[in-house]
Amino acid sequence: MAGIIQKKQQKSIIVNGMPDHIHAFIGLRPSMAICDLVRDLKNNSSNFINDRKLVKQKFSWKEGYGAFSYSHSQLDDVYQYILKQEEHHRTRTFKQEYPGFLKKFQVDYDEKYLFDWIE
Repeated sequence: MAGIIQKKQQKSIIVNGMPDHIHAFIGLRPSMAICDLVRDLKNNSSNFINDRKLVKQKFSWKEGYGAFSYSHSQLDDVYQYILKQEEHHRTRTFKQEYPGFLKKFQVDYDEKYLFDWIE
């Protein structure tokens, strides 16, 4: 995924994931809309996974995504958070955590529209 981001002339700071989600910390240039980059990331990474048969069934991403912006002063904190995903999610699942992000960033939402959660 970092390679896809770089091929789109964006800065891949860190990409890390869990079985049910990924975090990509990106320095996004103003010439590209985040929705276009996410579309390309999902499309190209799905093709990569399926072309190489990395999973038994056909792989596809769920609809939707969350995008949050951070100031330069928070760079290290966000980097460390993404780096330590496995450790972090031993105590708190993504399903438990994500609504907190939405509240922190004052995003109105209805939980029934968030995701088809993987249990």
